[in-house]
Amino acid sequence: MLELEHGFRVVDVSTRLPPTDGGGDNRDRAMTAERLEREMHQAGITRSIVCPPALAETSYLAPNNGVARRSVDRPFVAFARINGTETPGRNATGRLRNAVSSREDHHTSPGDIEKYAYDDRFHGFVLDPAVDDYPDDDVLAALDDVGLPVIVRGGVDAPPATLADVLLERSFPVVVGRFGGHPLNRPLMNEMIDLLDEYDDCYLETSFVRYRELLERALMEHPDRVFFGSGAPACHPNVAVMEILTLDVSEDLLRRAFSKNACRVIEALAPEVDHWN
Repeated sequence: MLELEHGFRVVDVSTRLPPTDGGGDNRDRAMTAERLEREMHQAGITRSIVCPPALAETSYLAPNNGVARRSVDRPFVAFARINGTETPGRNATGRLRNAVSSREDHHTSPGDIEKYAYDDRFHGFVLDPAVDDYPDDDVLAALDDVGLPVIVRGGVDAPPATLADVLLERSFPVVVGRFGGHPLNRPLMNEMIDLLDEYDDCYLETSFVRYRELLERALMEHPDRVFFGSGAPACHPNVAVMEILTLDVSEDLLRRAFSKNACRVIEALAPEVDHWN
């Protein structure tokens, strides 16, 4: 087991737990809660934030409840996936679409945010703008009110400038997945690291970031703002852990990225701090 080899207890903030109906991609469909728990244990990952996969034009009520149900008595922390009706609106077409769009039954409502926030099974939210667009102003206001962290998938279809416009000015913590530059867009990742100077409640997670120099830069320049994410089941957690372990940074920075930073921001992970000396 990797935990015995590297001596670190690891918290993972980027894990999908597929619904029982076999939704998601091929590896999602092959992944059960039992198998995911076993793979995490083998990688030395002691706690994992889990959410359902992103599925377009779909209500997340049942998938979220399924994730919460299968997290019971496992080292999983359930986050509720949400969706929205808004495009970034940077051009005339986007502004027109937003003006005529309306919330439908499968869209997350302000009431849904409140229900998830005060349901002790859920401890935050996950958003994939590439699949589900962005929440409208009323939903964003509800997220402000509850103050729970939001993990958002960053990338070429949800770039740092857009995330800054829509999310980073809000009052809740935002964890930007994949350093804001998926797939492998180095300029966007650098731009996202730069934005950490401007937004105190913005954090990055490491899944699918394959550039050692960017991982090392973020850890050294912003040691309290980087969280470990494996991207499982699309990426095997052993591989993701080893990528971080082999960085040319101090043991203290590794400990922060692997557990301490996320435990400071996400209340449900706080007991993990007790494992550190």
